[in-house]
Amino acid sequence: MLLMCRSLGKIYRTRNGVTTALKDVSLSVGEQEFVCIVGPSGCGKTTLLKLIAGLLEPTSGRIIFGAGEKNGRLRSAMVFQEHGLFPWMTVLGNVAFGLEMQGISQHECRDRAHDFIEKVGLGFFTHSYPHELSVGMCQRVGIARAFVADSQILLMDEPVGSLDTQTRLVLQEELLRIWVEHRKSIIYVTHDIEEAIWLGDQVLVMTGRPGQIREEIQIPLRRPRNPLNSNRQEISEIKWHIWKILEEEVRKSLCIPT
Repeated sequence: MLLMCRSLGKIYRTRNGVTTALKDVSLSVGEQEFVCIVGPSGCGKTTLLKLIAGLLEPTSGRIIFGAGEKNGRLRSAMVFQEHGLFPWMTVLGNVAFGLEMQGISQHECRDRAHDFIEKVGLGFFTHSYPHELSVGMCQRVGIARAFVADSQILLMDEPVGSLDTQTRLVLQEELLRIWVEHRKSIIYVTHDIEEAIWLGDQVLVMTGRPGQIREEIQIPLRRPRNPLNSNRQEISEIKWHIWKILEEEVRKSLCIPT
């Protein structure tokens, strides 16, 4: 097992009082596994990713890392909905940045970055700056930067959520293609139930705040997957099951009778 969270909790203390974002969250992620997380808005999905990445400290519980850890923590890379590129750096500079921070030689950084830039279809834009790219292209740069850093686990927070349907489908296919080739473990947060089913080996469904894992759903679809050729009936049944859980959780959060 690459990663386990045991009874994880996170409380935010502000001037306005105390907010419990996560409570008693337990999950596990295996090597080369693609795990998707869905849940109501504000249920702590992003907080969970930040805890795993080490950007936040848990209030309670433990995060246990398995093989490949360094100094007690796995190397991870995050991809956000807002691409987070450095505007003063070119595509090449942005993709190579993580490698440079690892102390890798400039020559190797450029070679490895070039390779992934080609893999996400941006070879003609190597020396372009973020403001010269579309939103979808910037997200490709973010994905390339995450994979090229050779982290053991990739943490993705709605990386295609702000894109139009056509661009989103293309990026989903590219992400799966690169993942199949490099087989990193991925934890992927999304609001799109069908996206979670199509991408994931398992889908974790969270409750409303404070966020907990209400159900773990194994996805029986074979790989490689094609959204146009998949078993639509099977997807529809899983999607309906997840939707009913989320509907119940949203009603609870809004105090609407079920």
